[in-house]
Amino acid sequence: MLQKSIRFFDVTSRWIKFFLIAIVCFLNSSEAKTIRVGANYKFQTIQSALSFAVNGDSILVSKGLYSEGTIIIDKSIALIGESLPVISGDNKYEIMKIVSDNVIVRGFEFRDAGINFIYENSAIKLDGVANCRIEKNVFFNNFFGIYLSRSVSCTITDNEITAFQTKETYSGNGIHLWQCGDMIIKRNKIKGHRDGIYFEFVKRSSIKDNLSENNLRYGLHFMFSDSCSYAHNYFTNNGAGVAVMFTKNVDMHSNHFKNNWGGSAYGLLLKDISDSRIYNNIFSKNSCAIYLEGCNRISTERNDFIENGWALRLMANSMDNVFTKNNFAGNTFDVTTNSTRNYNLFESNYWSEYKGYDLNKDGIGDVPYRPVKLFSFISEKIRPSLILIRSLFVDIINLAENIFPTLTPEGLIDRKPMMKKIQ
Repeated sequence: MLQKSIRFFDVTSRWIKFFLIAIVCFLNSSEAKTIRVGANYKFQTIQSALSFAVNGDSILVSKGLYSEGTIIIDKSIALIGESLPVISGDNKYEIMKIVSDNVIVRGFEFRDAGINFIYENSAIKLDGVANCRIEKNVFFNNFFGIYLSRSVSCTITDNEITAFQTKETYSGNGIHLWQCGDMIIKRNKIKGHRDGIYFEFVKRSSIKDNLSENNLRYGLHFMFSDSCSYAHNYFTNNGAGVAVMFTKNVDMHSNHFKNNWGGSAYGLLLKDISDSRIYNNIFSKNSCAIYLEGCNRISTERNDFIENGWALRLMANSMDNVFTKNNFAGNTFDVTTNSTRNYNLFESNYWSEYKGYDLNKDGIGDVPYRPVKLFSFISEKIRPSLILIRSLFVDIINLAENIFPTLTPEGLIDRKPMMKKIQ
């Protein structure tokens, strides 16, 4: 009996020791490791290191030129560049495609992704992923810069994205999102692309602290993307400024729209927007600061409209919008419309063209202000008439219309014009 007990104890001990060794081996094998890539290391290509890596590993890439066709990342890894290594698409390939969650790409220069209108080649494309981060990279002369589709909870930060095409038809977008949610686009610099930032069917996402300039079409193009916000961005010298279309519940605040000039250029183009807010923005030296068509229940508050051609172009199908506590200074036309009726509220704005008085010294003009001039109404319908803009004739008809309004919308009036600029 004693011998049987001893044998049982020995067998049990061996099994316990076996399982302990197996557990230790498993734990050791599952530890995240750092894999080095470069001319002086075992792995000389990024793709070979990716083939060897497992989830959780980091791949550290040395300075140099890497031309590997399309690099596929299908594991949850961190890909980190040392001293900005260059990954090239040789003007033929998409450079990198990410199809795994929890990927970090940081510290690379991506250049020369080839033009392809069918596959929309990109420097980096993220497809159906979550919790990825693309940060502190340089993108140079690519068709599309960063392209995200059907992805959620990703962060695109601190990247510089530059392209050089001169025609929209041969240029992709700098940062392109399609059917995404809960994204953060922050502190990027984008120029020279078709659209700097493009959102389509994107929900609950934030665009913040970006510089989008000298893009061929829009600095930001925003479609069917509800419950998003963009704030503290700088949009300047773009082909047509910023366009926000077919969207509701958008917060647009603390942005600067500047020098978006051209026959069809806008600081901000709004089409079929509802239940949104525009506040604390600066619109300076744009052909048209804000164009509103089919927009309803938008609050426009505490914005500065400075030296624009048109500050506001308000189409007849825009209703129930509120414009309050804005500063209108030095614009050629403060407000223009194509309707003789008004279904919007203007109240407590500052108008540099206001010639009224304030006898009771309460800071509010005693005489209501009509911001729509007869000539702005005429020029909206007959654009060649703008050639007369500085003539004495225009001054006379504007004065006459101000005293006896007949053509301009009688109800479009600010009954509480502010005497001083609103701080």
